[in-house]
Amino acid sequence: MRRLFLLAIIAAGGGAMTALGAPAPDAGPKLAFPLACVLGRTCWIQHYVDRDPAPGARDYTCGTLTYAGHDGTDIRVADMAAERAGVNVLAAADGQVLRLRDEMADISVRRTGLDAVKDRECGNGLVIDHGGGWQTQYCHMAKGSLVVKPGDRVKAGQPLGHIGLSGETEFPHLHFSVRYDGAIVDPFAPSPAEPGRCGSGESRWTETPPYLPRAVINADFAPGPVDMAAIETGGIPRPDTSAPYIVAYVRAIGLKTGDQPALTLYGPGDVVLAPSAPITLTANSDQRFMLVGKRRRANEWSKGVYRAHYSVSAGGRVVLERDFAMTLRDDPGAEVRRPD
Repeated sequence: MRRLFLLAIIAAGGGAMTALGAPAPDAGPKLAFPLACVLGRTCWIQHYVDRDPAPGARDYTCGTLTYAGHDGTDIRVADMAAERAGVNVLAAADGQVLRLRDEMADISVRRTGLDAVKDRECGNGLVIDHGGGWQTQYCHMAKGSLVVKPGDRVKAGQPLGHIGLSGETEFPHLHFSVRYDGAIVDPFAPSPAEPGRCGSGESRWTETPPYLPRAVINADFAPGPVDMAAIETGGIPRPDTSAPYIVAYVRAIGLKTGDQPALTLYGPGDVVLAPSAPITLTANSDQRFMLVGKRRRANEWSKGVYRAHYSVSAGGRVVLERDFAMTLRDDPGAEVRRPD
């Protein structure tokens, strides 16, 4: 449920230590993925449960995709344009709706302030009871989107409403948490962390979602400079032959201390138009954007294929990369080949 401050580099922040309970019993619900999306293509896990019993923060792999005290799994979409299109939140297991809220506005907490969501940090959402002491909670859903009511029986995979931007959040995502007898359970590794280890125990997922230590969530072209707020909003127009600039931009999540991101823009014939300057990260980043661009010098841009290459190197090897391209033609606007 963490807020992401809209800066070029965002590092993990502080908070209270997660209250993980005793090992959860094997008997209990297996969980379906609670969002109707394709992980790694249309949605991404931004944060996992914090498994570090000390003041630090570690996810269940001992990785960096969490922050101190985080008690759930944050599954995000690319931007507000994706949120506005409507992405179904799904029941993770059979159960009964206990309670819900569905009247809070979809607005970043950066605009409202923390006081506006005090005691309602979850935003719009609901709790489902699965019996035997097991419950799941779904937070930050879109106002007016919930399609169930308290007392309803639901089945695994049944739509509950849409992902949103309500409560204590700055980016559209679902905060999904699992509890057994009131204590947080990490569905990826249910047993508490032991000295020298992170989480352990058999996953509670029917199919365990893959762990992506780094990921590109936005990669496209713009007719001028963009910032993180514009990328978060979505719907950035693409260049045509008369655009004042051609700018390539990328937003990635999960970058680590020591990573070296690079972005290069190429014109027709693979001529280098704009390379990024060398950089080495000095802190972990929840999310980071890069852009490179070229100003138009002639009456119009040459027609043809423009492409960009993004890579992240760590320890002398490439650990993340993305190629994307667009074609400028005679007809108005640009035909763009979207990133894979």
